[in-house]
Amino acid sequence: MSNLALISTLVFVVVTMLVSVWQKLGLEKDVAIGTIRSAVQLLLVGYVLQFVFHTDNPWFMVLIVGMMIAVASWNAGQRAKGVAGIPLRIAVAITATEAITMTLLLGFGIIEPTPQYIIPISGITIGSAMIVSGLLLNQMKRELESSRGEIEALLALGATLRQAIQQSLKRSIKSSMIPTIDGMKTVGLVQLPGMMTGMIVAGANPVEAVRYQILIMFVLSSSAAITGMLLGLISYKLWFTRDGRLRPGG
Repeated sequence: MSNLALISTLVFVVVTMLVSVWQKLGLEKDVAIGTIRSAVQLLLVGYVLQFVFHTDNPWFMVLIVGMMIAVASWNAGQRAKGVAGIPLRIAVAITATEAITMTLLLGFGIIEPTPQYIIPISGITIGSAMIVSGLLLNQMKRELESSRGEIEALLALGATLRQAIQQSLKRSIKSSMIPTIDGMKTVGLVQLPGMMTGMIVAGANPVEAVRYQILIMFVLSSSAAITGMLLGLISYKLWFTRDGRLRPGG
């Protein structure tokens, strides 16, 4: 793609901003900031990856993956501000998901142990885990608010913290996985995913592109399930006070 063609794509941003002005949505500033940030961030990442791919130093690869996990954990943690320890639990869940995913992919020889494969697939895995974490925390907040009476009654009857919150936790985990599951059901029929589309546009064989996309979809479903269940398991106690009461506003 030429620089002129790339600049021409700003017309889509202008259309978005004009619609916002027309409908008085007040999104013009957010759209402008998002456009600038996404362009700058992607360009920087492009140059960093180009450097990492050429140096082929594994420590640079580890550093990039570590930064991805840190940013994802912080971002998802914003969904549960005020609950101490949530970002750390998210980081543990995402790190475990990444470790399990990469161990299986490399162990079975599905991908090559090079930055060109590990970094992009790690980004997809960590991004999926971040979204699932954010959705789970959002749903947990709603669940605990709507089920407060039920949970407090169970605690009063002698239930453990895990027993009292179990149903809310299950519903939250299931809810966090709905987008991933729906995406798997409709992929190829409603949407052509980004990786597959990019490969086809770049001239790859469509069947080969589909093979890689199937790999990614299976990775996404696995990472969503692992992250949701693990985060729920290691974080449910944070929704209670030290003396075993449900946190106010939880």
